[in-house]
Amino acid sequence: MNIGCDIEDISRFKDKTLEKDAHFLNRVFTKKELDYCFKYKNPASHLCARFCAKEAVVKALSNIYDKIVPYNKIEILNFDNGAPYINILIEEIKNKKLLVSLSHDKDKAIAFVVID
Repeated sequence: MNIGCDIEDISRFKDKTLEKDAHFLNRVFTKKELDYCFKYKNPASHLCARFCAKEAVVKALSNIYDKIVPYNKIEILNFDNGAPYINILIEEIKNKKLLVSLSHDKDKAIAFVVID
């Protein structure tokens, strides 16, 4: 079992827009993630929480996978009930069981990831 955790300032994502920051956003997030985050009035907290989850996945994978994992190959989505889940878009690690917990408050977002 491996674990990863990350916490970030939401302000890092505060003024990000699809028009102005397309290169960065597309390098880090998938279209599904961007569609989800930008449906909210304040997408920054959702972007930041997903970024934290991607960092936590990379940390959790560091002991079992020795290649660089591009952030846009780690997809943080939600089940119909709102619970987040991780979709890995890399064949070699696609079948790993990853569990994720996300949270955000006024100025911070955090994510925990466990690989079982």
